[in-house]
Amino acid sequence: MRVLNAAQMREADRRTIEDVGIPSLVLMENAGRQVVAAMEAIHTDLSERQVAVLCGRGNNGGDGFVVARTLVQRGVDVSVFLIGRVSDVRGDARINLEVLGHLGITVVEIADGQAWELHLSEIRDCTLIVDAIFGTGLNAPVSGLVESVIADVNASGIPVVAIDVPSGLSADSCYPIGESIEAGTTVTLAAPKLPLVLPPAETRAGDIVIADIGIPSEILDAVDGPRIELLTRASAREHLTPRTPDSHKGDYGHVLVVAGSRGKTGAAHLAGVGALRSGAGLVTIATAASCQDVVAAMAPEYMTVGLRETEAGLDPEGVDQLLELARDVVAIGPGLGQSPGTQEFIKALVDRATMPIVVDADGLNTFHSDPDRLMGREGRDVIITPHPGEMARLVGMSTDEVQASRLEIARNFAASHHLYVVLKGHRTLIATPDGKLFINPTGNPGMSTGGTGDVLTGMIAAWLAHLLDAEAACKVAVYLHGMAGDLAEADEGEVSMTAGDVAGHIGDAILELTARRRVVERAGNDS
Repeated sequence: MRVLNAAQMREADRRTIEDVGIPSLVLMENAGRQVVAAMEAIHTDLSERQVAVLCGRGNNGGDGFVVARTLVQRGVDVSVFLIGRVSDVRGDARINLEVLGHLGITVVEIADGQAWELHLSEIRDCTLIVDAIFGTGLNAPVSGLVESVIADVNASGIPVVAIDVPSGLSADSCYPIGESIEAGTTVTLAAPKLPLVLPPAETRAGDIVIADIGIPSEILDAVDGPRIELLTRASAREHLTPRTPDSHKGDYGHVLVVAGSRGKTGAAHLAGVGALRSGAGLVTIATAASCQDVVAAMAPEYMTVGLRETEAGLDPEGVDQLLELARDVVAIGPGLGQSPGTQEFIKALVDRATMPIVVDADGLNTFHSDPDRLMGREGRDVIITPHPGEMARLVGMSTDEVQASRLEIARNFAASHHLYVVLKGHRTLIATPDGKLFINPTGNPGMSTGGTGDVLTGMIAAWLAHLLDAEAACKVAVYLHGMAGDLAEADEGEVSMTAGDVAGHIGDAILELTARRRVVERAGNDS
């Protein structure tokens, strides 16, 4: 699902109006009615509520006028307030304002602070507020009257439904540009916007409803500009197909996981289980020879290989022999450590590997002083899976700087190094070599525990071995990883859940995503 900025949304509106022939007034009518439909679905007692609709002078206010009219026609007690002067309302918004007048619906003009203070008590008596003051057109912090309105609405504690974006936020930034409405629900029109799906602004948007107002999906998909998409169940599910009855393990790829060291054998195990639970036909864990017995004892389903060691760590001379064992995908890094020999081993393997490779953790730390050695090339996809600290080391910045510019840093590194970046964290990002960005909505704070990233590394490698498509593998694995975390949180709670719980719920996530769990449960009930 495409995430659009303000200019892209204007262009989508224009093409729909001029090229398709849907009048702008129809789009506004559709928007208002969809907002009401969302309100009815969320607030089942809507007919018993007193609703205040706060409208601005522009198109967002016009949507609000449609909402007010529709609510009145459905018997809801509605008060309408124009934050501004009637004489400043133009275009389609003016038409809908005049319709309210023809129907005998009073619109209270709030032209200054005194008028606002006079009517504030009426708004505080309401039990639901509709924010239709500003939409995607805002590009500067609010001030004066509107700033006062926003502060008082937020202080009231009354639930707010915002139209398109909460007033005060910019559709072009995930960072608040000033004071803004703190909505419980935002009904965004046609497509999600950045401040609704990324921190820190997303906390001001509440629950998100995406309303279809009649703009064709082909237009939303075709508008020029940044290519940012929100992962959805549908986009992840389209890559999951049932296995054929005559399939065998060779059809689903052989993943080689190079991971683990003394004290960090669990990282190797978790990556291996992540790969197995994601459907890899075969998984081999290559780990330090001194750790092989420990790793092998953790699970019977994967194979193990012991790597020669020296006093300096892993022996780089063993890379070519290991690569002879590699089949479809190599995942390297979790728990390997950063001893000098091990770092040389990692560099040699990444340089010489001809098959797709997933690099994580200590695999990434090895390249902090020479990130240009991490390069994708024709015929070999490279996927890196840094957390913000690892990304910061790769680009020579602080973690805070990376967090402040996550989209730009991930996209630029992916493009300049011809690889895929999975930048982990709240709203994990996937950046592709051709400039696309994907935002993952699944996952929860309970996944902030050691080992969850190792599970993800194995998952990505497994899906890459099966799908043979790096972008699709990242999308499916990241979405399912977060979904498994959500299911684990539901069972264990966000405080007590572990990385093992996430791995243990991958199968549940796949069943939920493909809707097979309901089929299985129904079949069990029928018997």
